[in-house]
Amino acid sequence: MPQVSIARRISTHESKGVTLLLIGVALIYLLLFLGLPLFAVFYEAFSKGWGLYWAALQEPDAWSAIELTLIVAAIAVPANLVFGIAAAWAIAKFEFKGKSLLITLIDLPFAVSPVVSGLVYVLLFGAQGWFGPWLQAHDIKLIFAVPGIVLATIFVTFPFIARELIPLMQAQGKEEEEAAVSLGASGWQTFRRVTLPNIKWGLLYGVILCNARAMGEFGAVSVVSGHIRGMTNTMPLHVEILYNEYNFVAAFAVASLLALLALVTLLVKSLVEWQAKRSGEPLHHGA
Repeated sequence: MPQVSIARRISTHESKGVTLLLIGVALIYLLLFLGLPLFAVFYEAFSKGWGLYWAALQEPDAWSAIELTLIVAAIAVPANLVFGIAAAWAIAKFEFKGKSLLITLIDLPFAVSPVVSGLVYVLLFGAQGWFGPWLQAHDIKLIFAVPGIVLATIFVTFPFIARELIPLMQAQGKEEEEAAVSLGASGWQTFRRVTLPNIKWGLLYGVILCNARAMGEFGAVSVVSGHIRGMTNTMPLHVEILYNEYNFVAAFAVASLLALLALVTLLVKSLVEWQAKRSGEPLHHGA
């Protein structure tokens, strides 16, 4: 308590000049490294007029990239939702051997480069990989196909939901669940009526972050996709191809959709944080 009061006195008695300086530095930093690039994306996208902008978005390869991005996110996010809840519940509510190892494995995608994770999938499932001959013999194609893109996306995004829920569940403890079980509630009833209401805002926050990363992932997807135009290119890969072909208007048009997605994500994220604060549920930002 004394440390809190000291911190409050320091923050409240800071000189106005220092406060304005810190705010000014933060605003300049945001303007240079966030606002200016964002403005440049939309400026270049509409630099040749609305006609070329819409034509770039209506091009078949662009539509294919948009559809593939949505499909991959629609598979990866629910998969990570199930895993994140299960892992967080096990880690926060139970004690078992290998618990620390599980936590370390959950953090692994944060420590490994996405490009390296993509290369691992190629090593495992590529034509010359460990399981490549068996997959070819059974006519199963993972690498340079949609399944490989989904696997790579799941790998790089699976910590987000789990890492948001683990500290939240640990902070809430397990007294309410134990009370529900003692009153005769089943495991599913306990989760649905006790655990889920307590974590709903943290869960939604993790889903938002997971979805944003899934749609914007480049490194791992680039390795396993094969860059097959109209088939295995997601939106970030399609932007790269268009830019390398000096088709700048089309590249920035598709990039503007990703930028718009980022802005919508920030808006929804802010609303979730506001609602969580209003309901008294903390967000630990574990991801």
